[in-house]
Amino acid sequence: MDVFITGASGHIASAVIPELIANGHSVRGLARSDAAASIVATRGADVVSGDLDGLDLLAAASAQADGVIHLAFKHEAFTTGDFMGAVGSDLAAIHAMGEALRGTGKAFVTTGGTLMLASGGPLGRAGTEDDRIGAGPRVDAENYTLALAHEGVRSSVVRLAPLIHSDLDHHGFTAVLIGSARQNGVAAYVGDGANRWPAANTHDIGVLYRRALESAAPGTICHGVDDPGIPFKVIAETIAGALGVGTASVTTDEASRYLGFLAGFAHLDNLVSNDRTRRELGWEPTHPGWIEDVRSGHYLR
Repeated sequence: MDVFITGASGHIASAVIPELIANGHSVRGLARSDAAASIVATRGADVVSGDLDGLDLLAAASAQADGVIHLAFKHEAFTTGDFMGAVGSDLAAIHAMGEALRGTGKAFVTTGGTLMLASGGPLGRAGTEDDRIGAGPRVDAENYTLALAHEGVRSSVVRLAPLIHSDLDHHGFTAVLIGSARQNGVAAYVGDGANRWPAANTHDIGVLYRRALESAAPGTICHGVDDPGIPFKVIAETIAGALGVGTASVTTDEASRYLGFLAGFAHLDNLVSNDRTRRELGWEPTHPGWIEDVRSGHYLR
């Protein structure tokens, strides 16, 4: 396939693009700056210059492709306080690409997050690919993508674990937690730290996106998860051990001091199953899990 990818200079694309090319696909990647374009070209993809706000460009590039993978999101909005603005831009971009693909039968893979399943409170069980949320930030984009399955698009959504980790990760949540612990001299968790966060290795996630592009049935949700749920206290203890610092239990009111923008999510319990994803796509993660990966030391270098 000729595949158009947004977010082509980002973390996830660093595994997705080589995986696609190694399996015979050609890739065109969106790049919003000269620096991003250099990264995209180095990864072996052709450069499409533009950004998420260029809706006509996104539509045209999608129409020309055999399949589309949407990885981009304005992640800087987390730190600048304009999360809802980023959500709106993301939804508009997905609409532009989705409408260009309507009735073509082409593959359209977009990106969500498993933390959405915990945003309404504990499920009391592992979240599955069958779980849906009616509406909300980023949920609306997921639901629109899934609805395209009834409009002649082979659409699917990859819900990513919050901890996507590997030697390719330099700015993800793992790196943020390590940076916060280093700055504060302690690795923090909220309350008793029994709430769980799932994780997956970037290299395995690259394979998952390829499999979704090639064979996911229309309207499929895929869970990009290997470790189904690591207790947050264990996350803090692992980071503390790697850095040689202590751990600290903090209250929800204190969390922002120790965890920054992640404070609003650090208390969520997000145990997640990936049974259906493995069964339907034949996806089997083979790379190191989160604890082993952090202990290997590459995040500290």
